Amino acid sequence: MSVKYRLAITKGEAVRYVSHLDYMRSIERAVRRTKLPAAYSEGFNPHMKIAFASALSVGVASEAEYMDIELTGDVDPAAMGEALASQLPPGIAVGRFRQIPATGYPALMAVVNLAAYRIRLPLPAGTAGDAIEAIGRFNAAAVVTYIKENPKGKKEIDVKTYVREVAATPVADGLELAVEVRITPTGSIKPTEVIKVLVEKFGLPADPDTALVTRTGLFVADGNSRISPLDI
Repeated sequence: MSVKYRLAITKGEAVRYVSHLDYMRSIERAVRRTKLPAAYSEGFNPHMKIAFASALSVGVASEAEYMDIELTGDVDPAAMGEALASQLPPGIAVGRFRQIPATGYPALMAVVNLAAYRIRLPLPAGTAGDAIEAIGRFNAAAVVTYIKENPKGKKEIDVKTYVREVAATPVADGLELAVEVRITPTGSIKPTEVIKVLVEKFGLPADPDTALVTRTGLFVADGNSRISPLDI
């Protein structure tokens, strides 16, 4: 009997600089240590049936990741949560979770269409006003073109397709930005790329390499509605 669970998990400060692949491996090893009846794919290279909503870049922490795991038999949910919590490394913690239908249920990657980020951005002394004005110019722009590069090549995108507005709050050493990024079937944009655009095209007086990015939420969004993947 196949059983599936959807879990909320974290990628904390201790594993901020761990790659998505190593993050997945850490979770798979923890599942093996729990002796949970994990399901595996068939073939010469079977892999554990775990699926994530959206991969995180190296250096980005998260307070709200989600994953689906398939088991080959029923387990006590509370015992599963406790077992995983005891085996996961520092920085990876299980939050809410629930059983989902084993078949016919929408996959995380198919339904999650919005990511929220908090970005701590140090600024040179005395430049907070200039930074606020730069973000204001970005928010007022109707179109912002950007050449996005990936292993497949270069592609011109309109940043405003994915980010309509950046909210900025002054903090002791700079700014704290709140950014919502749309995830579409044809692509998205990384928060680090948004910072790069703000610096290069709008004169934000900051060093993009010093930005500290944390994903604060993944959502199934419809207009102003924001629903956790655990609540659909």
